[in-house]
Amino acid sequence: MIRVDLHTQEVFPVEEFYPLRRKCAAHIVEMTYLAGCGHPGGSLSTLDFLLVALSCMRHDPKRPGWRERDRLFISHGHISPGVYSALGAYGYFSLEEAVVQFRKANSPFGGHVEWSVPGVEWNTGNLGQGLSAAVASALAGRIHKLEFRTVVCMGDGEQQKGQISEAARFARKYRLNNLVAFVDVNGLQIGGETEKIMPLNLPSLWQAFGWNVLELEDGHHPQHLYKAFRQAYLHQTPTPEAPTVILAKTIMGKGVSFMENQAKFHGTAPSKEQAIQALQELNQPNRLETLETNRKELGTLPLSLHKDHTFLEPPQIEVGAPMLYPAQTLTDCRSAYGRALEDLAKRNNREKIKIVGFTCDLEGSVKMNAFHKTSLEAFFEGGIQEHNTAALAGRLSKEGLVVFFSTFGVFAGSEVYNQQRLNDFNRTNLKVVATHCGLDVGEDGPTHQCIDFIGLFSNLFSFSIFFPADPNQCDHIIRYIAGHKGNFFVGMGRSKLPIVLKENGEPYFDLDYRFQPGKADRLRNGDEGAILAFGPVVHQAIQARERLLEKGKKIQVLNFASLKPIDEAAVREAAKTGAILVVEDHHVETGLGAKVAQILGKSGLSCKLQCLGVNHYGSSGKPKELYKTFGLDSEGIFQAWQKFF
Repeated sequence: MIRVDLHTQEVFPVEEFYPLRRKCAAHIVEMTYLAGCGHPGGSLSTLDFLLVALSCMRHDPKRPGWRERDRLFISHGHISPGVYSALGAYGYFSLEEAVVQFRKANSPFGGHVEWSVPGVEWNTGNLGQGLSAAVASALAGRIHKLEFRTVVCMGDGEQQKGQISEAARFARKYRLNNLVAFVDVNGLQIGGETEKIMPLNLPSLWQAFGWNVLELEDGHHPQHLYKAFRQAYLHQTPTPEAPTVILAKTIMGKGVSFMENQAKFHGTAPSKEQAIQALQELNQPNRLETLETNRKELGTLPLSLHKDHTFLEPPQIEVGAPMLYPAQTLTDCRSAYGRALEDLAKRNNREKIKIVGFTCDLEGSVKMNAFHKTSLEAFFEGGIQEHNTAALAGRLSKEGLVVFFSTFGVFAGSEVYNQQRLNDFNRTNLKVVATHCGLDVGEDGPTHQCIDFIGLFSNLFSFSIFFPADPNQCDHIIRYIAGHKGNFFVGMGRSKLPIVLKENGEPYFDLDYRFQPGKADRLRNGDEGAILAFGPVVHQAIQARERLLEKGKKIQVLNFASLKPIDEAAVREAAKTGAILVVEDHHVETGLGAKVAQILGKSGLSCKLQCLGVNHYGSSGKPKELYKTFGLDSEGIFQAWQKFF
């Protein structure tokens, strides 16, 4: 292990570097051989920088979650053998365990880097994601007024991804000079030469982003790497207020003759004969048979929950008392969201920032204006760059902050599903508030009518899904997610809604109401059937129920504002009435109706079930007209009940 003080040392201890480099390279060979798969080529071309960076970054292997540590992100997560060998060499864990357990089921040492390994900040694998996460970390340092640096390693092939450009622009806009990027320019990717697959002028590209660009002709020479890294770390650059990228020309498979400059070894493990040859070339002992025996004796590793060393607990939030919108009020849920968020900011961002907000050129539409004015330093405009913003907001939510990300439904889910999936992997603490969901978007048409959010976010294990029935319930839900840890998706429509009332004419979701995840709201009683709904159609369901009551039918109405977790007991109780009609402004096969059918099936209950929802793409038109077309207005619900039951 090498430790260098880059504040005082200009010369890197090269004589100590090369023996360490050979040992780590040998571990890369051993890991990939034992697993029979992996990515040795890029691991060997990035290894030199990893070792140099770890020698002078501020970090403590005994405290991987140290709040003031420098953070190291790996965007091209497939170079995990190189990362594990370097981190192990610096004492983060047993290198022997990493070598023997690499890519083994239930091992923390996965094929792509995972935060279950101490020293790893963020799960990556899908290329182009790591820079966004690193930008978030650098932004967290700025918000918390901490002096740590954030370092991110990337491959040259992934520079083809658009999200890299989005993240680079954001970093420059907010002058994140505490961010250092390293690009391993080995010139190869899976399909061959990067220049033939998709040519890029990397120096010109990064200069256009406004970053400092440092170019290295030999990305393996430790002194050259150290000099460039030191220059970037200490802001000894032409534009000190800007972030810096180091573009280093390297050789894929460096140090192993038959791997060098061979695209094949991007993702091909060496055979035993090749592994033996590689170890000989590296002047390292051949331990392969012993390691094979050790790996075999491990058997199947037990499934265990790995500790997340990177998660900083969110601050205590003063959620405040809910606002009450009187019975005669007609307003939209997004305005109620905006007012609640403003109130939360006033209560919590007075002395230091606890709550931050992101949007993507939709500040007015998602009603974040007041939050912005109240907390100038806590609001971040991501531009029309949803992919970066979703990933950035996710990582920032692990840095001791409560993070709201707001945009239209189609952009919060469909557009950035992969980014939300990676947030799910990384167990973030993100509050996604998506306006303009469903046919209720109206005249903007089918491209903007988000009708698939339940299906999408139900696939993400850690996300809860909420959808308020009116502005009062919206206020309660926003305050709830602000004060509770976890990933939440809160959807809402665009239109103004009437207040949901009790039968005595008072607001149902009053000051005494308490929102509970997994709990449905019984808005009306009845024993001859049940209408289950959520969101804007709840009011339509209540009106249909009143007409049915005039016909002598006593139908109960249930509001499922909590769609995940869902109130299974309420569904089973509704089934006892013998007839259930589900009404939803959502894809009819992947929403509430599908969940109800699943519950009935699991419970072995026999009940008449009919689902009203969106069964084809809508058109431009007023929401009232679209609801009528799809049979989601009170008349359509009334007629459907008469027809089916």
